[in-house]
Amino acid sequence: MLVDDHAVVRMGFRLLLQATPDIEVIGEADSGEAAYQRVGELHPDVVVMDVAMPGMGGIEAVKRIAARDREVHILALSAHEDTSHPRRALKAGALGYLSKRGAPETLIEAIRTIARGRRYLDPQIAQRIAVQDLEGGGNPTEQLSEREFEVFVQLARGLSVGQIAENLKLAPSTVGTHLYNIKQKLGVQNQSELTLLAVRHGLIEP
Repeated sequence: MLVDDHAVVRMGFRLLLQATPDIEVIGEADSGEAAYQRVGELHPDVVVMDVAMPGMGGIEAVKRIAARDREVHILALSAHEDTSHPRRALKAGALGYLSKRGAPETLIEAIRTIARGRRYLDPQIAQRIAVQDLEGGGNPTEQLSEREFEVFVQLARGLSVGQIAENLKLAPSTVGTHLYNIKQKLGVQNQSELTLLAVRHGLIEP
């Protein structure tokens, strides 16, 4: 099952996978909420889940699906190539993590691997995680909750509280509360410092 809030992306993946004899696309969803419901109806072997979506979001959807049905193997997919997103997705219950920037055949390999119950991690991201673990220091954003992390990334990209509230389907006051908690946890004062921190740790491109 394919989960992405962009119909064009889902169509591209479907066309690619339909040409692969041993893989069948049995359903699609455009949000975390829809994915959670459809997985319960369709019982796919593998779910390819975009982690950055409005509403519930991909990582929360991974967590809920993994908690409900351990037979479903989830491949988290993202345009992000930092280490925070894969760490969070794998911790939530995903069996694999792949960058959207990878070659098409990599997606097929990843799906086949996790369908067998084995982990698959984008090689470049795996190397970054290994280096980060060896060097220590970590990433300060890892202390943020999942929702705080989503708000943080969007703030760092320059979005306003109102825009973030609309994107994540939250009340502006709720986003404001998350913003306060983010500043307290990360020790930053304004949006410029948030953006600098996000760029430094590879969460957004400069």
